Amino acid sequence: MVLSFIQALGPWTWVAIGLLILGIEIMMPSTLLLWPGLSALAVGFITLILGTDAAIWPWQAQVLVFLILAVVLAIIGKRIMKNRKYNESENPILNERGAQLIGQTAILADPISNGMGRVKIGDTTWRVKGDDTKAGAKVTVVDYDAGTLIVESA
Repeated sequence: MVLSFIQALGPWTWVAIGLLILGIEIMMPSTLLLWPGLSALAVGFITLILGTDAAIWPWQAQVLVFLILAVVLAIIGKRIMKNRKYNESENPILNERGAQLIGQTAILADPISNGMGRVKIGDTTWRVKGDDTKAGAKVTVVDYDAGTLIVESA
């Protein structure tokens, strides 16, 4: 049934596949299917020009050109996106709350003893590492490591 449907579409098969892949790509948050979709459209337009009955354009050649074109377009697309910095964020530490606190000064809620203590910043209490210091002392956040702020005396 599917094979008869594809044969009935003739040269429009690749165009339909390309549009289907691009339609799925629109719903995805990446560009993963963009390149196969574009290559399917390109093979579809070549098939429309040459026809499905051309001796130099059997289905095996169409699939081979589709695969090669998808890989080539993916490589070129990746380079273009890297050069134009599409993957770089304007705020790279947006979801890293601890990294956003670097440079802030706070007052120790619990003393730092044996290298560990607690500090309150905003409405959150953070675990801190640093030199032994009394509670109530001012400290500055100098680094962040796996949920622990690294502090120095201010």
